[in-house]
Amino acid sequence: MYLNTPEHINSNKIPGRLPQLAWKLFLPYIIFVLASCSGTQELNEWPCFHGVDRTNKSTETGLAREWPDEGPKLLWTASGLGEGYSSISVGEGLLYVAGIVDDQAHVFAFDMAGKPVWKKPNGQSWSTNMSHARTYTGSRSTPTYDKGVLYHLGEGGRLAAFEATTGIEIWSVDIISVFDAVMPEYGYSESVMIDGDNLYVRPAGKKGFFVCLDKHSGDLKWANTDIDGLEGYSSPVIIEHGGYRQLISSSSNSYFGLDTDSGRLLWKIDFENERELNITDPIVFQDYVFISSGYGKGSLLMKLTSSVNTIVPEVVWQSELMDNHHGGVILHEEYLYGSGSNSRGWFCIEFLTGEEVWKAEGGKGSLTFADGMLYFLDERGKISLVKATPDSYISSGEFQVPEGGSGMYWAHPAVCGGRLYLRHSDKLYAYDISEE
Repeated sequence: MYLNTPEHINSNKIPGRLPQLAWKLFLPYIIFVLASCSGTQELNEWPCFHGVDRTNKSTETGLAREWPDEGPKLLWTASGLGEGYSSISVGEGLLYVAGIVDDQAHVFAFDMAGKPVWKKPNGQSWSTNMSHARTYTGSRSTPTYDKGVLYHLGEGGRLAAFEATTGIEIWSVDIISVFDAVMPEYGYSESVMIDGDNLYVRPAGKKGFFVCLDKHSGDLKWANTDIDGLEGYSSPVIIEHGGYRQLISSSSNSYFGLDTDSGRLLWKIDFENERELNITDPIVFQDYVFISSGYGKGSLLMKLTSSVNTIVPEVVWQSELMDNHHGGVILHEEYLYGSGSNSRGWFCIEFLTGEEVWKAEGGKGSLTFADGMLYFLDERGKISLVKATPDSYISSGEFQVPEGGSGMYWAHPAVCGGRLYLRHSDKLYAYDISEE
């Protein structure tokens, strides 16, 4: 059932390149990730981390294809978020984000004009004595909106559900005490998954490495204790494959698939970097799963093959290219886009072969996608509008995002309702990127 990742590329497993026309015709119609807010993206909706299907691709159109020298128009700035790297979610006509104020995790709701609506605490903040990580403090998890309820995992392990419009708390669970866990080295960072009536979260505890809770009450449905290693910092995705509805996520030394009905471990593949930190979310397309990890580990594409009640992950290719730290990777048509950690710069890589198509020199960062364009946010605060094409790196504008405090620009950008949302520390910025 388990496969140890080889150190070499298994070239015999590389399939033929899909015709570009086939990708263009069928890709928009194939639902290859079934995630927390399953369904079709609605106007002015971005209900969870990386969007309605967790592909980090907005379906909006009519957006500007180039920016003026000074960048798009800044509509408003919201302040008071405190420290944090949480991105935004949008639902019920409100914006949601998390941050740390006075050593306490908080969840915030703002209206579409950037005015505060409510603010609620959600446990103690994470702190560290590690000298290199003292500037890393702040909320990580992005709140998840679903049918009038907002769910958030504080970095200290307090998981809570709130009424989305009022902030009234519905229930809470301390996942550290309930599942006999220890505080992760960098605090809890995943953005929880809602799927139907289920909520999935990773305590990484002795009584539950990954668990499924009833989203209405927080009561336990199942707990998996078969996964070794420490906390993984990625957020999960859900797919249908091999007769199972699978949740795919990571630990410190592997990526794996669980049966969402029972929590049974279906497959696991070893994947560990020198720091034991797997942070980047997996990408799935049909039978393929792409994973990437920083600190020089690189990227890997596997194919899931079903065989008599088991699922075997077979390595298609493995490369040191685009060792993504925590900024995420996007699949558009047959190409992957993202940044490297040790292999600094922005990359375009062919999905099925792992071949580098182009590389733009520079730093590293996060990104999002909308209307055929990529939004590259460098961790130093420069954001670039780049055409999503394998032809070459084509920039259509860039600007420097204002400072909202100290630390890197690690909060992922989001596009929703003709706006580009950028967060730095205490401040959230909303830019008009509509074509008009």
